[in-house]
Amino acid sequence: MADPRWNFHRSVIKAVKTEEHVAREDLPVVRVDPLLAPHQDHLKYRFSQYEGRKKAIEKYEGGLEKFSLGFQKFGFNYEDGYIVYREWAPPAQAAQLIGDFNNWDGWSHPMEKDKYGVWSVRIPDVDGKPGIPHGSRVKFRMQRGDGQWIDRIPAWIKYATVEAGKMGASYDGILWNPPEDQRYKFEHPRPPKPVVPRIYEAHVGMSSKEPCVASYIDFADNVLPRIKSNNYNTVQLMAVMEHSYYASFGYHVTNFFGVSSRSGTPEELKYLIDRAHSLGLRVLMDVVHSHASNNIKDGLNGFDLGQQTQESYFHTGDRGYHKLWDSRLFNYNNWEVERFLLSNLRWWLEEYQFDGFRFDGVTSMLYHHHGIHMSFSGRYRDYFSEASDVDAAVYLMLANELVHTLYPDATTIAEDVSGMPTLGRPVSEGGVGFDYRLAMGIPDTWIKLLKEVADEHWSMAEIASTLLNRRYTEKAIAYAESHDQSLVGDKTLAFMLMDKEMYAGMSALQEQSIIIERGIALHKMIHFLTMALGGDGYLNFMGNEFGHPEWIDFPREGNKWSYDKCRRQWDLVDTDHLRYKFMNEFDKAMNALEEKYHFLTLPLIVSSTHDKDKVIVFERGDLVFVFNFHPETTYEGYKIGCDLPGKYKIALDSDAFDFGGRVRVGHDVDHFTSPEGIPGRPETNFNNRPSSFLVLSPARTCQVYFKVPKDAVQSEEENEDVSQPAASVLQLISQSAAQKELPFNFMDDIPDFSQD
Repeated sequence: MADPRWNFHRSVIKAVKTEEHVAREDLPVVRVDPLLAPHQDHLKYRFSQYEGRKKAIEKYEGGLEKFSLGFQKFGFNYEDGYIVYREWAPPAQAAQLIGDFNNWDGWSHPMEKDKYGVWSVRIPDVDGKPGIPHGSRVKFRMQRGDGQWIDRIPAWIKYATVEAGKMGASYDGILWNPPEDQRYKFEHPRPPKPVVPRIYEAHVGMSSKEPCVASYIDFADNVLPRIKSNNYNTVQLMAVMEHSYYASFGYHVTNFFGVSSRSGTPEELKYLIDRAHSLGLRVLMDVVHSHASNNIKDGLNGFDLGQQTQESYFHTGDRGYHKLWDSRLFNYNNWEVERFLLSNLRWWLEEYQFDGFRFDGVTSMLYHHHGIHMSFSGRYRDYFSEASDVDAAVYLMLANELVHTLYPDATTIAEDVSGMPTLGRPVSEGGVGFDYRLAMGIPDTWIKLLKEVADEHWSMAEIASTLLNRRYTEKAIAYAESHDQSLVGDKTLAFMLMDKEMYAGMSALQEQSIIIERGIALHKMIHFLTMALGGDGYLNFMGNEFGHPEWIDFPREGNKWSYDKCRRQWDLVDTDHLRYKFMNEFDKAMNALEEKYHFLTLPLIVSSTHDKDKVIVFERGDLVFVFNFHPETTYEGYKIGCDLPGKYKIALDSDAFDFGGRVRVGHDVDHFTSPEGIPGRPETNFNNRPSSFLVLSPARTCQVYFKVPKDAVQSEEENEDVSQPAASVLQLISQSAAQKELPFNFMDDIPDFSQD
C-alpha cells in the first residue's frame, strides 16, 4: 500500500520548486560566497527539497520536534498500565514478541500491523508490576514471505548484550526500564558553549592502562580529570553506539539507540557525562548515520528481507551497499528512516545530555560515489553535480536544524574530507548547517613530510599554505593526528619521529639522543602550529598529548586477541623521570594560552614564511608567534614584524625547562619595538608590518610573545626594583606548580590582555 505521506511529500516539493523556489532570487549563502553563483540552481533545488520535507513533516507529524520523538512511540514504552511495543517492518507477513518474559513463546504475544507497516503489541502489568521485567532479554520474531520465521533485535532497543566469553555469539536485546530509584539523576548543568572548542577525542574501551576493556565509571573517575588538567574544554566520545565488532572502532553500528555494553550500562554512561559536566567539560558524541553494520542477526540489516526501498531502512542494490566498508547505506528519502535517525539524535541529546555530535562519514553521505577513489581539487563543480546525493544533504540539513532548535548551544561537526562549500553555513542561508568541519588534510601533510622529506627541505610556505587552506566563511577544527593516524599499519606522530628509540631513550636521567631531542621538539611544534594556524578549534586524540608510542590494534584473530596495543599507557606520562611529561606539559600550556587569549578568534596575519631560514612568523591579535624549524641554526637578534608598537614579553616557549628544552630564551627580557618604514605605506615596512623587534630563535623551537599593555608598562616603571628582576612567565609556572596539588594552569599568572 502506498504511503500517502510520501505522495504529499512529493507534491509539496513540486509546489515549492515552481513557486517559492523560483521567486527566491539569490540564496543568502551565495551572497556569502559569490563563487557559488554558477551552482545556484543546484543549491536552490537542494533547499527546495529541504523545505518540502519540512512542510510534509509539519502536515503529518506536527513539525520536526514532534517527529523526532519517535522513541516515545516505537520500541518499548509504558502507557497506562501496559508496555507497548511497536516495530516498523512492512515486509513481515506476521510478527511476534518473544523473550524471557514469555519463555520465548511468540504465539502468546502475536502483533498487529497497521497500514504503514508498523507492528504493535500491548503487554499488561502483572500484580502492579510491568509485564516485562527490567533487564529481560527480548527479540522481534517475524515471518518472511516464504513462511520462515526469523528473530531480530528490536530496532529501537536501548540496550543490547552478548553472552560473555562465547565466541561469535549474537547479541540479545535488553528491555532497559530500571525502577525510579535505580535511574541515574543528573546533578550538573550543561557547561556553556566554549568560545573555542579544544576537543579531546577519546575511546572509553581502550582508555585503561591495563589490557582490558575499560568501563564508563573508570573513564569518568580516572581519565576525565586528566583531560581537565590538560585544559581541554570538550570531550568527544567514540564508539558509544552499540557495535558487535569491537575492532570497527565503533563505526559498524548494530544498535543505534543502545550504549556500548562492553563498557557498562546506560546509567553508568550518564554518570560519565554528568561527571564531565561537573568538571566544566562538554561531551560530544561520535554519531554514525552514514552507514550501518552489515550484520543480520543483531543489526538493522536484519530487517531487510529484499523489499522495495521505501519499505526498508536501506537503498536496494549497489546503492545500498558500501563496498569498502562492507556496510549498508541508508535511504535518507524514506519517511521512517528520517524519523529513526532524527529521533536517534534527540535521544542521545535528551536521555544522556550529550552536548552535540561529530557526524562520521559525511563525505560518503554527500556523494553517490562516496568519495571512493576521488581526489577533490577544490573546484566547485566537484561538489555540485549529479554525483551529489541531495537526499543525504537534506537529511543533514534537517538534522542540524533539529539539533540547533532543541539546543541552540549544541555543537555539530562534520567529518568531511571533500571540503564541500556550504557545509558549515546555517540552514537558513541554504547551507547544510554544521558549526565546524574537520580539517582532514592537515594530518596527511605532516605524515608525508615526516615520511618523505628531510627536515632541511621542508617548505615553510607549503606548510603554512596547507594549514591556511580553508574556506574562511566556514569554521574548521584543526588536528595534527587523530585516531585514524594511530591505527595498526601506521604510527602515532611521536613513534614516527622517534620509533624504537622510545623504548630505551626516554629517561630524563640520561643524556637524550639526537633522535629523541628532535622527536620531542618537532612533536611540540607540529601540534602547536596546527592549533595556532590550522583552524577555529583544535582536536587531539587520547594519549597523543604526551607522545603515546606505537599504534592502536584492537584484539583480533591476527594478534591472538591481544589487548596490548588497545590501551593507553598512562604510567609513561605519570613516571616523573620519563620525558613523556615534557610533551604533556607543553600540551597543557598551549591549551592554557588559548584559553587565556582565545587567540583562535583573533585576526590572523602571516608576515613571514622564510624557506631558507625555516622560520614562520605570524600574529593573532596582540600575540606574535615564531616557529623555527631549522634543524641546526639558532638565530640571535632575529627581526620579526608586528603591528602594534610597544613592549613584548614571552608568553610561551617550547624551549623552556618544564617542556624538556635547553632553556636558551630569556623570559625576563623586554622586547621593545622599532618603527619600520613610512607610516601608511606597507611596501616600505618590514614584511609589510609597521613595527618590529628582535628575538632569540633557537633551532627547532617556537615562542609566543604578548604585548604588554601601556598601563602595565607604566606600573612596572614606577615600581621597578633593580635588586629583584621581574619573574619570567616560566618562573611563575614553576612556582604555581609547586603551590598546587593539581596540575598547574600557568596562564593563571599572566594578566588578561585580550581586551587591551
